Amino acid sequence: MQRIHNAIQLTDLRPDDLAQLYAYPPDLREPWVRANFVASIDGAATSDGRSGGLGTPADKAVFLMLRELADVVLVGAGTVRAENYGGARTDPRRRRALHERGIGGHAEGAPPPIAVVTASAAIDLGSRLLTDTAVAPLIITTTTAPADRKQQLADAGAEVIEAGDLAVTPKALLRVLAERRLHRVLCEGGPHLFGELLAANEVDELCLTIAPLLVGGTARRISLSAHEFDRPMTRAHLLLDDDGTMLTRWARA
Repeated sequence: MQRIHNAIQLTDLRPDDLAQLYAYPPDLREPWVRANFVASIDGAATSDGRSGGLGTPADKAVFLMLRELADVVLVGAGTVRAENYGGARTDPRRRRALHERGIGGHAEGAPPPIAVVTASAAIDLGSRLLTDTAVAPLIITTTTAPADRKQQLADAGAEVIEAGDLAVTPKALLRVLAERRLHRVLCEGGPHLFGELLAANEVDELCLTIAPLLVGGTARRISLSAHEFDRPMTRAHLLLDDDGTMLTRWARA
């Protein structure tokens, strides 16, 4: 593979190479939290209110590969609404092959479920999350969320999980996933959920695409939290695409 200043050209990689670069650690016994975000050169996490507005072909390729590798896709309710989330669409043969290699995927080829964190169980019953999915989404909520709303979500096909009284803490959230042996966690946002996980020191790595765009405006960053924190990270790899897209992966220092 051609390397330029310690970077790898994306065009030099085969799909199997890409999967190996993003492989989860083997034999996980507890959740490994990987976050995936895209941002512009000037730090905007959205364009026209959606992260999809920043996407490039390279970002899409890695986005799909990360889903192929994951056991579960974790998102906040606001991201589900803003990005019009449906169920994950993955390749059954690739999922089985990744499982056989021990780096991700699923033994039967099933796609990863979408796990949504919402203290109030505020998910629209007409959402694509419920109507356009091959596996039941996980709605991770609280005991104080309206009981009728939780029952309606269960009747619509979701698995409703209570993981706290008033709020879902990162520790409780990851305990729920661990109980279901969903160890390869892919967090796709939003900024508040990512910020809470970071503040609790529960993020193991960040995959950040830097799109070759300047956005300006008032777009938010990829993480938001009540307090500042310092989380040293080390660069695991840097991929470059011909259109200027940079795909970075950062791991705990």
